[in-house]
Amino acid sequence: MRIGLLGTGPWAHLAYAPALSAHPDVEFTGVWGRRPQAARELAQEFGTEVFEDADALIDACEAVAIALPPAVQAPLAVRAAERGRHLLLDKPLAASVDGARAVVDAVSAAGVASVVFFTLRFTDPAAAWIEQQAAAGEWFTARADYFGDVFTGSGSPFADSSWRAEKGGLWDVGPHALSVLLPVLGDVTDVTAAHGPADAVHLVLRHEGGASSTAALTLRAPTPAAGVVVELRGGHGVVALPQSADGGPVRPLGRAVDALLESARTGEPHTCDVRFAARVVEILAAAEQALDGGR
Repeated sequence: MRIGLLGTGPWAHLAYAPALSAHPDVEFTGVWGRRPQAARELAQEFGTEVFEDADALIDACEAVAIALPPAVQAPLAVRAAERGRHLLLDKPLAASVDGARAVVDAVSAAGVASVVFFTLRFTDPAAAWIEQQAAAGEWFTARADYFGDVFTGSGSPFADSSWRAEKGGLWDVGPHALSVLLPVLGDVTDVTAAHGPADAVHLVLRHEGGASSTAALTLRAPTPAAGVVVELRGGHGVVALPQSADGGPVRPLGRAVDALLESARTGEPHTCDVRFAARVVEILAAAEQALDGGR
C-alpha cells in the first residue's frame, strides 16, 4: 500500500517514518510538513520523496499517516478521507468533540479504513494483557496513573510541544489510560474530575458494567516520581499491566500498519478506529467540563 506521511516533528521522526520505511507491505510514498526544510531532511533520511503540498501527497497515496497536533490532524484526516484515503492517525484524534465527529463522519461517508495509534493497544505484551483482562471480566475497580515528566525532566523530545503544554496530561496521556480502561471495564457513563498540582488531573470514572476507575494524569511530575501504573482489582485478585518488551514505538506502530492493511482488505473496522478514538475525545471533553464545574 502506498502510504504518505503528514508531519515532520519528533513523533514522525521517532515512530512514523521508521515504521513506514521498514514495513515490507508499504511503499513509503513521501513526506509533507508545515516546515519545508524539516520535510526535506526527513524525506532524505528515509529515502522517500518530499511534497510541498499536502493535497498533492494525499492524491499520490492510498493511505495517509498523520503525526501532527490534534487540532491540525483532524481537518487533514477529513480531507484525506473525502479523497478515499485510508487513515493511520494518532491520539488524541482531535482537540474537540466537533473535530473528532467530523473525522468519523468523513470516514463513514467514504467507507475507508482507519486505525488510531493508541500505543499500548499495539505493544507486546500489553495488548495481549488487555485482551485477557477484558475476557476475564468481573473487575471491581481499576486505577491508571500516568506520571510524565515531559516538561520537568531533561531531554524529552516533546518538551517544545505547544499543544501538550496547553492541553496538559489530560489530553496527552489521558487517551493512553482510557485505551486500557475502556476495553476492560466498558464505556464510561459518569466522569468526575479535579485539579492537582501543575497540570495534574485526577479522574473518577463510572463504567457501564458497574465498575469504577481512577486516573491520575500529568506531564509535569518530578522526574523521580515519573512512571506508569495500571492496576485492576476484582474477583481474580490484583493484576498489573506488564512492562513493554518492544523497546520503543516502531514495532507497535508496525502492528498498527498491519491492522490498517487488514481493515482495508476485509472492510472490517478495527477496535481502535476513529469511532473509538472519538469516544475517547468525548470523555476527555467531559472531564474538561467537569474541571470547569460542569457535569
